[in-house]
Amino acid sequence: MANQSTYKKFNYCDLGLIDYQSAWDLQKEIFDKRIDDKTDDTFFLLEHSHTYTLGKVAHIENLLMNDSQLKELGISVYEIDRGGDITYHGPGQIVGYPIINLKNWKEDTHEYLRSLEQVIINVCKEYGLETERKTNYTGVWIGERKIAAIGIKISRWVTMHGFAFNINTDLNFFNGIIPCGIKEKGVTSLSKELGNEISIQEVKEKLVNQFKIIFGYDDYQVIEREFYINNFEHLPLNKF
Repeated sequence: MANQSTYKKFNYCDLGLIDYQSAWDLQKEIFDKRIDDKTDDTFFLLEHSHTYTLGKVAHIENLLMNDSQLKELGISVYEIDRGGDITYHGPGQIVGYPIINLKNWKEDTHEYLRSLEQVIINVCKEYGLETERKTNYTGVWIGERKIAAIGIKISRWVTMHGFAFNINTDLNFFNGIIPCGIKEKGVTSLSKELGNEISIQEVKEKLVNQFKIIFGYDDYQVIEREFYINNFEHLPLNKF
């Protein structure tokens, strides 16, 4: 920890269901403000409409659908500035976007990735599921099935993008891609592993609590969705 005596807090917002472009624009706005120290660390949880995103090192051949198939299923496609290959976002999947300054935690990209994974590992454990990491891959796994994908961007030690955690996700949408460019492994979800639908709100509460613990925060403030959607040019700073 950079300074054990520093009181650490973050702003948390549940953005609900939001299209990818709107969330990406909001991320970039808050990312810039965090770099300039004009807002506090921020953690968004949300669901996206059906979307495939291709990271900076993605191979377009891992997108298996043509334009007419994408249009028929209502799937948007974005080439974005995170690491990693191609992944899917959609309803029933919780996406987490931490926009935090690692100078106040650890200036260590690898440790940040591992800690994001640990947040999800701990939540899965609360549901009685044992998960693992793979040596050559990021994300959280149950056997050969990925339950959560990680893809981040870090600039000047401020983070954006984050994780996608399959809860009640329709896994059929992963058939349109080679997830993360890994042909030989599959995907799964919390509900598939447990055999019943899971409360998205309950999982979000567990994720926020584990995020607070893993990253050493003392507290957080809940910011309403409408504040960011309608008024994010006046972001909260040092509200504690």
